[in-house]
Order: sequence, then structure tokens, then C-alpha cells
Amino acid sequence: MKIISIFNNKGGVGKTTYMYHIAHILAQKGKTVLMVDLDSQCNLSAYALTDAELERSWKPERGNSIWLAVEQVAKGVGDIRLRAPKPFNSNYPNLYITPGDVLLSTFEDNLGESWTRAIGGDERAIRVQSAVYRYLLWAAEKISADIVMVDLGPNLGALNRCVLGASDYFIVPMSPDLFSIRGTENLGKKLVNWRKEWRQCINAWDGEELAIPQGSPVFLGYVTQQHNVRSTPSGMTNGWNIYGSQVESAVKSNIVSKLQKIGQVHNWNTNTWKLGSIPNLHSLIPYSLNAKKPVFDCRSSDGLNGSHITKARDSIGLFTPIVSKLMQVV
Repeated sequence: MKIISIFNNKGGVGKTTYMYHIAHILAQKGKTVLMVDLDSQCNLSAYALTDAELERSWKPERGNSIWLAVEQVAKGVGDIRLRAPKPFNSNYPNLYITPGDVLLSTFEDNLGESWTRAIGGDERAIRVQSAVYRYLLWAAEKISADIVMVDLGPNLGALNRCVLGASDYFIVPMSPDLFSIRGTENLGKKLVNWRKEWRQCINAWDGEELAIPQGSPVFLGYVTQQHNVRSTPSGMTNGWNIYGSQVESAVKSNIVSKLQKIGQVHNWNTNTWKLGSIPNLHSLIPYSLNAKKPVFDCRSSDGLNGSHITKARDSIGLFTPIVSKLMQVV
């Protein structure tokens, strides 16, 4: 089982849409996939579940949101709750979700406050820091998952430090714009620093039977998204390509060069870490959101007509090359 986080510390880059579609294709290919919503905005959960299903996931008695999984740890009254993930699409019986919850922001405070104590080996603090990881391990085993895909919020806070530290790999979706490029500058440095601090946690812990994250997620690559397509060498409009042409060098300079030194970059033997490119799908996305299914599964019964039907069906080709690369590591 592999844990893959989808992360960019710059928001609005389409990471949730990307992850939702990739997870469905992986499931099509026979993988059992668990999606976990760790973004307090809960966009992934809203994409997959109805409002009624979401409300049920938040019920303390039987709910299975990620907040309920860690609530007792956050409050200092117990350990993780073992609430099973939920299948949500009968056409994909091997695809599951652990829903998000806006209350998860409460846990972020605990993670921030307990970090220094965890580095010093304090057991309760280490239990707090490892709570999400231990839940992911249990949930994956519960459904025999091959892959856990985690949707993270756009920040470099304590929760993302905790979850990235628990991940085997991470992928960075990016828009070809100035802010996405700027956002790469912090990421590599932060991960190097977090790796050192996680090693301190591990070395300070002398107890038994507690799974602690290694804190060394491997960078698989990036995906450019949301640009407009044109028949140019870059595949983008000239306007989008102003910054699109700078993405690769920024990734190499700010992420790859720093993480390669500590063995946290996957080698594709191509000297590029671009996994794929997903253009702006425009109005197909609202139809997909409303139907609660991937764009490539939307049909006339979901409100599409004319050329939209063909574009929706063919959109799977945008994601397939990315999935082919992921299949090499999972």
C-alpha cells in the first residue's frame, strides 16, 4: 500500500479535480483506492457525496469523517476511532472515501502545540502527531487498499507537515502562473527541514507498538492544469505559456535540487518531472460536480449535449498518461 498526497501550498490549482479523476481511473484499472479529504474546505467530499451523506459522516455515533477519526486524540481523551471508509459509487466498488470536516481545523492547533514536545520524545505528543498516519494505515488495511490518495489544503501548516510526513509520495498540481511558480520556493526547503525534525521524533521515541511516520515523502512530479489549449508547441495559449515555460526550471531549482540530496525524488530517467498536462475543462466541470461523477463518465442524462458529450468522453485521455506513470510506482 502506498500513500500519495496531492499538494500545493498555492490554492486554486485544481488539485481536488485532478485527484478525483485520477482515483477513478486507478480504480478502473483494478486498484483499490481510498481517497481521504484532509482539506478543511471539504471540496473532495462535496464532489463525491450528497449533502445528506456528508451530514451522516459527521454524526458522532456512526460518522466516519477524518475529524471523528482523530477527535479523541485532539481532545486528549483517547486514541483514534476506527471508523471505516465509505464506498460512494456503485460503478466503482473498489473506490472509497474518508470524508473531510471543517472541524479538522481544531486538530491543527493540537499538532502545532505538540510538535516541540514530540521532537523531545513525549509519548502523548507523538500520538497526536502520528494519529492521522495510524488511521490511514488502519483504514487502508480495513478495505485492502492498494493506494491511499490524500487531498491537502493549500498551506504549509502543522496538519500538512503531519500528513506529508506520513506519505510515501507527493504530487504537485500547478497552474502555469506566477503564484504557482512562487509557491515552489518554500516547498523544497520546508520538506528538508521537516525531514530533520521527523528524524528527531523517531530517534527520541523509545516505546513500542506505535507507528510513527518516516517524514520522507518522495516527489513524483507535477501536473500543469487549467490553461487554455492551443495548437502551439507548448499546447497553451501564448499568454499561459509566459509562465508555463518557467514551471519546469522552477520545479527543478526549488524542489528537485533540494530533495534529491536527501533521496526524496523519484527518478523517471527522463530529466523531467512533468507527469502530464490537464487543460481547462470549462463548463464540463460543473456538470461533473452536479452529477457526482468524473467528467469522462458524464452523458446526455447528466445534461450534456452536442459536442460536450464527445469532449467529456474523450477527456479520459488527458488523465490516462498520468495514471500510467503512477502505475509504475504503486
